[in-house]
Amino acid sequence: MKKNLILMLKGVVFGIANIIPGVSGGTIALTMGVYEDLIYSISHFFKDPKKSLIFIMPFLIGAGLSILLMSKLISLCLNKFPFPTTLFFVGLILGGVPLLTKKIKKKKVKPLNIGLFILTFAIVVIMNFMKSGSSEISLANPSILTYFILLLVGMVAAATMVIPGISGSFVLMLIGYYKPIVNTVSDLTNFSNLGHNISILVPFGIGIVIGILLIAKLIEYLFSKYEIPTYYAILGFVLASILALIMSVATVKLAVVHVIGGVVTLFVGSFIGYKLGDD
Repeated sequence: MKKNLILMLKGVVFGIANIIPGVSGGTIALTMGVYEDLIYSISHFFKDPKKSLIFIMPFLIGAGLSILLMSKLISLCLNKFPFPTTLFFVGLILGGVPLLTKKIKKKKVKPLNIGLFILTFAIVVIMNFMKSGSSEISLANPSILTYFILLLVGMVAAATMVIPGISGSFVLMLIGYYKPIVNTVSDLTNFSNLGHNISILVPFGIGIVIGILLIAKLIEYLFSKYEIPTYYAILGFVLASILALIMSVATVKLAVVHVIGGVVTLFVGSFIGYKLGDD
């Protein structure tokens, strides 16, 4: 029971992370120590569904509840208190970095590994300087083509949600689907336009499932064949995502209370991230 509750709590944090542009759900899963088990459970779901479900179900319940129930709260915190809210997630990631560095500690440093670290670090930094799409997609009158595109968008979003350091929400913003999807989820929680909202979220959700299954297979292969280089690449993604989050609030006007609040949330997030990863 305790193990399931902890998994559910980690799922809650994972779900919240996927709501926020710039925060990678994959990074949070990795720093909480559930990433490899999550990838294995997804990749081997059809081979051993019972074992996979024992791990996945509490995690997904926590993630689903957090997305449905906390999207408005997170949006409010980001609008009203962007600096301390962002630093909380910086802390969550920082707290889990020691768990990640253990994977490559005492291993021989090779030029290929350093190159992969620099490459993935650069990818996230470059993405951070990219502007979101100028046009926002309308889902008011969806056609058959719209449903097919939503399926593809769900697959892309899933891949970026799973890969550490890449924010699925940020990628959705780049292609103009972030606000339409978030607004649809928000309307669904208000029980308004149920038929329309479900028709939008079903193909998007199917795309997410397909995307997660495909990317999980790829990541499992990389872990099995190229474990250390893969961890160096992931470390580049993770450390760059911390920099990207800090840069996202670099221009925010701050009062003393905001700075103090940011320091507090940074330490709180670091403590939570460390304890969740150490569990």
